[in-house]
Amino acid sequence: MFDALHGRNYRLWASGQIVSQIGTWMQRVAQDWLVLTLSGGNGLAVGIVMALQFGPTLFLSVWGGVLADRYDKRKLLMGTQAAAAMFGLILGLLDVGNIVELWHVYVIALLLGCSTAIDSPIRQSFTIEMVGKEKLSNAIGLNSMTFNTARIIGPAIAGVLITVVGTGWVFLINAVSFAAVLGALAAMRSSELFTVERAERAKGQVRAGFRYVWSRGDLRVLLATVFVVSTFGINFPLSLSVLARNGFDKGADAYGLLTTVLAVGTLLGATLAARRRGPAGMKLFVYSAVAFGLLETVAGLMPSFVGVALVLIPTGAVQLTVTMAAMNIVQASVPSDMRGRVMGIYMLCFLGGTPIGSPLLGKLADVVDPRAPLVIGGVVSLIAALCAYAACRRYLGAQAVLARSG
Repeated sequence: MFDALHGRNYRLWASGQIVSQIGTWMQRVAQDWLVLTLSGGNGLAVGIVMALQFGPTLFLSVWGGVLADRYDKRKLLMGTQAAAAMFGLILGLLDVGNIVELWHVYVIALLLGCSTAIDSPIRQSFTIEMVGKEKLSNAIGLNSMTFNTARIIGPAIAGVLITVVGTGWVFLINAVSFAAVLGALAAMRSSELFTVERAERAKGQVRAGFRYVWSRGDLRVLLATVFVVSTFGINFPLSLSVLARNGFDKGADAYGLLTTVLAVGTLLGATLAARRRGPAGMKLFVYSAVAFGLLETVAGLMPSFVGVALVLIPTGAVQLTVTMAAMNIVQASVPSDMRGRVMGIYMLCFLGGTPIGSPLLGKLADVVDPRAPLVIGGVVSLIAALCAYAACRRYLGAQAVLARSG
């Protein structure tokens, strides 16, 4: 289950990531709550800040993939992680100094979004250099375990700290937490990294990445489904914060609890994924997407806070299965000199729709009902998953789905 941890470089990475990711999840909860506080509980404002934070993915993620294919990923990651730490520090100082305004949060969210858009494809494609192709699937599962362990711990801590000392100190703690991952990257041994083929500098590399994806029917179906599900279904920072505050009239601790419960489910899914032998396939991806759409819809229809929390556990598990299966298929099935660009396109599909979905769902939460983001997100995700199943059978052939069952 922990094969990837046998390598020193990956152990350093995983230990640095758990600390840094805890801080990141603390900041995400604090940022959403700060926006709700400054805006008087406006769901659209939360949607706008998410759009600003994830909008740069539309323009920069593929270029981040080009950088990943050309240059030293470890050095690139040190730059992007240092930038994220600086933005957390600035927001924390503004908040602690009691001079923070809503537009400050918007600007910093946009800047953080730029660094994250470049960072994500580099970080994802760096995994294979730390562990090699044989242990890639295990490492992806362990990455998700690390991410979701932090997703449990971070929001729980943030919910308490926001109540006790306010959001500003949460941002400052996050800024300090980046020292762990920066130290891990600096301590890695370059001689122990797996050698991968790098793309030569040339014109048209972004177009070449899109042409490669378009040439493969399975990737077209997968990425289209990922785009719709992530745009409308995986919008939990918005949906859960609005539901906790406006739907159940509860505080930041309740929002932190819902986020933590969802993370318990995703950690369960990550644990199962790490134990899995062999690569995931299209059958697992499509079936888990169907289950995710159904469960999210049920969560939105639950009449009580406790009911929502309970349904979020299996919802988180199948959400993780969807994203893990998709990432595994993408990373394991593309050539090394194209991996960064394809991962950039994947991140574009995974996060690029947030500027569309978040403001729309936030407005629906204000106008219709605080439950609307969960219910509508679940229904749209279910429709997308069923369309993916139909496409697999019609265009790829039923055997293609079965052959990739994993």
